[in-house]
Amino acid sequence: MSSLGKKGKKIAITGKGGSGKTVLTAIMTRLLARTGDFKILAIDADSAVGLPYALGTKIGQTVAEIRRQIIENPEARAEIGDKNIRLVIADILQSGNGFQLLVMGRPEGPGCYCSVNDLLRYGIDSLSHHFDITLIDCEAGPEQVNRRVVQGVDVLLIVTDASIRGIQAAGAIREVVQRDEAMKFTQTGLIINRSKGGNELITERARQWGLEIFGCIPEDENITKYDSVGKPIIDLPHTSPSVVAVEEILKRMVP
Repeated sequence: MSSLGKKGKKIAITGKGGSGKTVLTAIMTRLLARTGDFKILAIDADSAVGLPYALGTKIGQTVAEIRRQIIENPEARAEIGDKNIRLVIADILQSGNGFQLLVMGRPEGPGCYCSVNDLLRYGIDSLSHHFDITLIDCEAGPEQVNRRVVQGVDVLLIVTDASIRGIQAAGAIREVVQRDEAMKFTQTGLIINRSKGGNELITERARQWGLEIFGCIPEDENITKYDSVGKPIIDLPHTSPSVVAVEEILKRMVP
């Protein structure tokens, strides 16, 4: 796998809802940030807004709120119009422990998702050049890949659990990637989450699709415990099975 140690590299994490995308993104953010070697941007591109909680970061202003201000508030529209939109989006970044966070937020009203996704795509494209690595926690399913919200990413990680729905969702995302000329240079691979062994079906599907399996993350009771009390995933102990597994996966991408 190619090096991600150069500035402006982007990793997108996708899969079906509940597959563990946000947990993976949070652990990757924690591991990359703790080295101090990289300037990290984490992006919550999921309208469910789970990444800030996983990272132990407050939710400030969101991309969706900026769009709403542009539409509804003439004064805000004039103020934003006088600034480069990149600077407007940069102003709403939240600081975490060794990383910056951008949150898409929940669009409101008909047709909002397309417009917010367009603004989010611009934010990703404009901001990522100012960071070493950008991690994007995508919405469930292939929609943001299909809408090219994550076009030009260097690596697309498709997360699946052992369920048939998870495998089907992974296949649907893979088909969208194959059809998209803008992603022909994107390395796409599968992450098997909550693995209990016996991944023969997933392995066979991945082989048929031409997808490399980048790694497996075992079931981790610490994640269940943290979720039950609302404790940030980023605070998992370094010996936690999921953290150890993700660290091995990252070694293949970031030397």
